[in-house]
Amino acid sequence: MVETLRVASVNVNGIRAAYRKGMGEWLANRDVDVLALQEVRAQDEHLEEFLGSAGWHFLHDPCDIKGRAGVAIASRIPATAHRVGLGQADQQEAVQSSGRWLEADFDFGGTPVTVVSNYTHSGEVDTPRQDAKWAFLDAMDLRMRELAAERELVAIVGDFNVGHRELDIKNWKGNVKRSGFLPRERAYFDRFFGERDAAITGVDGSEGTGLGWADVGRRWAGEVDGPYSWWSNRGQAFDNDTGWRIDYHVVTPQLAERVTDYTIDRAASYAERWSDHAPVVVDYRLAD
Repeated sequence: MVETLRVASVNVNGIRAAYRKGMGEWLANRDVDVLALQEVRAQDEHLEEFLGSAGWHFLHDPCDIKGRAGVAIASRIPATAHRVGLGQADQQEAVQSSGRWLEADFDFGGTPVTVVSNYTHSGEVDTPRQDAKWAFLDAMDLRMRELAAERELVAIVGDFNVGHRELDIKNWKGNVKRSGFLPRERAYFDRFFGERDAAITGVDGSEGTGLGWADVGRRWAGEVDGPYSWWSNRGQAFDNDTGWRIDYHVVTPQLAERVTDYTIDRAASYAERWSDHAPVVVDYRLAD
């Protein structure tokens, strides 16, 4: 029986490039039970080469646009069920979720757990890319409410492409008008993490209702800057730790109570990175 479930999440920025740079060595030594990947940018045969050949079971939702996005979930045991995409049938055209949302259900010794690999749009202010991000966030809000009502132990993990608070971005003052730190974007997270069913006023002044989910990273780290999970390749961002915390484990309250460890596997040096994101690794207690 699995007593502790280790879930890791990382935007690999192309799994083929990540494996060339050392991802395989990291994974072989990390004792992960469930691995959620974003921006896979590959086909099933590539995941079979990298993961299947090493004994992993995997699910994959590639993007309709070849070479872009793509989410996957690899696991030591097979999933009992899975679902892809966001939005109701009448919303599919508006909600561009191909290669961005993959849900997998597992049974760990009688304990049901759902893991979601999420790759939120990066967006760009005043462009159709930002419109796609708003539609995706709206659909995510709805699905989070449904998941919380349906089951107890759920982890939505991955690249959310939003820094929720000023603590989450080193240079937040220079980014308040950029996608990724817009007040309207951050207000979604105010609601995601607000008390369930309570009235919530977002940082942008909007009114809404709290969903009651937990931000594992902020709960674990406390009121400190970072720790960051993504660094631009420009300049000396990584060396100076001028980063963003945009990779999350967003979990139901019941699963939040089971967290026993949280780590961001930041590379020892710029040269040793195999992605511009660092893996976020969380241990969850399953056995009481």
